[in-house]
Amino acid sequence: MSAATRTLGGLLVAVAGALAALPAAAQSAAAPGAKAKARVVAVSDPIPGKIPRLANGKPDFSGIWQTTSAADYDLEPHSARTDAPPGPGVVEGNTIPYLPGALARRKKNFDTRESADPRTRGYTLGVPRGIYYPEPFQILQRDRDLTLIHQFGHSVRTIHTNGTGHPGGDAHEYWLGDSRGKWDGDTLVVDVNDFNDDTWLDRAGNFHSEALHVVERWRYIDPHTVEYRATIEDPKVYSRPWEISVLLHRHREKNFQLIEDYRYTLDYDRVYPPRKE
Repeated sequence: MSAATRTLGGLLVAVAGALAALPAAAQSAAAPGAKAKARVVAVSDPIPGKIPRLANGKPDFSGIWQTTSAADYDLEPHSARTDAPPGPGVVEGNTIPYLPGALARRKKNFDTRESADPRTRGYTLGVPRGIYYPEPFQILQRDRDLTLIHQFGHSVRTIHTNGTGHPGGDAHEYWLGDSRGKWDGDTLVVDVNDFNDDTWLDRAGNFHSEALHVVERWRYIDPHTVEYRATIEDPKVYSRPWEISVLLHRHREKNFQLIEDYRYTLDYDRVYPPRKE
């Protein structure tokens, strides 16, 4: 027996042993349509290293970012569907705590998702969906604010970090809410409210009302990876606040840039702008 054969044989035995050590559930595929079971694994403490910083010493999140998660297809754990790949989910505890009445609305959204998802009409994705949507977004940062530019629909969001508060007064219903950030050490904590109810949280029909309130936490894990966490509450839709967590990866490809994505308005190209007869 040759050395190469002995090495290959040893490798196969090692792999077989590792598979045998896995729980049976991890080795078998879920039944079609079944709800996948998973848990969100907490990210470890940041890896020691030099992260980008502004001149004032605060972390600098400038760059082009994108998640590799399947969160936009369904925030909760899910098996493969004809319109979505499987995903482990990004919800702490796996399940969104809907009020009983809101579950019926969520089911209706899911059943009509192909046409009812605001994304399919080119609408602004909203917060937090724009962060984990599977297209890149760019952050431009100054001492007093961060500007987020999304490739999808070219939506632009400002996170104010200059100590100012929300506008107050009469209800302001914005597509992206109103974002006010402050620093907790090297973590950027952003309070977002004043939403409308015209956006969804994903393609599976998870939704919110105009009473949505989101608290985001942005922190570096290493110089090219950001952990994004969001606490979501809406007393009209959910029985309690709940959390999601995704990782964002910096694009470092040569000449990478945002390219405006208005794909859902292409049908209007034949009639707009109006042509002279």
